[in-house]
Amino acid sequence: MTLSFVALGLDHRHIYGMTKNMLEIGADCLGYWTDGSPETLAGFTKRFPHLKRFTALEDALATQCDLALISAIPSDRAALAVQAMRQGMDVMTDKPGCTTQAQLTEIKTCVEETGQIWSINFSERFEVPAVTRATELVASGAIGQVIHTVGLGPHRLNRSTRPKWFFERNKYGGILTDIASHQIDQFLHFTSSDTATVTHAFIANYANPSDPGLQDFGEFSLRSAKASGYVRVDWYTPDALPTWGDGRLTILGTDGYIELRKYVDVGGSAGTDHLVLVNETTCEKIDASDAGLPYFERLAFDIEHRTETAMTQRHCFTVMELALKAQELAQKTAS
Repeated sequence: MTLSFVALGLDHRHIYGMTKNMLEIGADCLGYWTDGSPETLAGFTKRFPHLKRFTALEDALATQCDLALISAIPSDRAALAVQAMRQGMDVMTDKPGCTTQAQLTEIKTCVEETGQIWSINFSERFEVPAVTRATELVASGAIGQVIHTVGLGPHRLNRSTRPKWFFERNKYGGILTDIASHQIDQFLHFTSSDTATVTHAFIANYANPSDPGLQDFGEFSLRSAKASGYVRVDWYTPDALPTWGDGRLTILGTDGYIELRKYVDVGGSAGTDHLVLVNETTCEKIDASDAGLPYFERLAFDIEHRTETAMTQRHCFTVMELALKAQELAQKTAS
């Protein structure tokens, strides 16, 4: 089976990696549709000049392909996903997959009624080889039982390239709904937790008072029956850093710990995907750049066989439920 897909909405650069990785596993892109001419369009057509552009969304939906990739404005993603699933397509959406509880409820209803897959590409796990290697180490018992994670998601603001919607709270969903969904995904994944409770949440706009809709700092804490965790996200990455953000994850186990320096190792080794492993017998930094990205092949397998090897549907729903709850709690605290 050759999996076919279309791209719907190009408003976030994550569509580049989503499309690239599906093409690399042998999937066939039938074309793309986007509303207007977002800033990301030029980058997409430069990377994929052979792809057809559909002039109307209805034409893209009528292709009867297997999968829709969605990276539209965050507040528009849920409606596009529902339309695609109602047309018999499975969905891989950029994070956040939705921006309100009402949208999430609509998606759940659609999945139940259609049997389609709604998957969020949590790129800070699924497009980072170091996380693949950390998953293997945790599964092998290298650090014992995981009882805590610290997820840090700093980002560069890049104000001059940001579209208007980026600064509108109702469009992007809030900093915890948006960025921090990555860290929730990783907490649940590495602690083997089915769900969790948000015990603290806070948001602020410290450095951008002229953009009242922007939240440039956020933090929250999680607790499950198995573990606890802390998340901090922000838009403060300085220009001197050679990449968009010094994303890190620390996984604490009863017999050791793993630290991931995903995108840069300041003052240390060159490149990306640095993994530090410390346990009773090992204390080393590992180059994990060759660990692979199994999510995309697994999703293709799930689409063909109706399985859940890439990510369970329950996990995907739970991540967004917790992100929306954290955002709601933080909004109440801030008001």
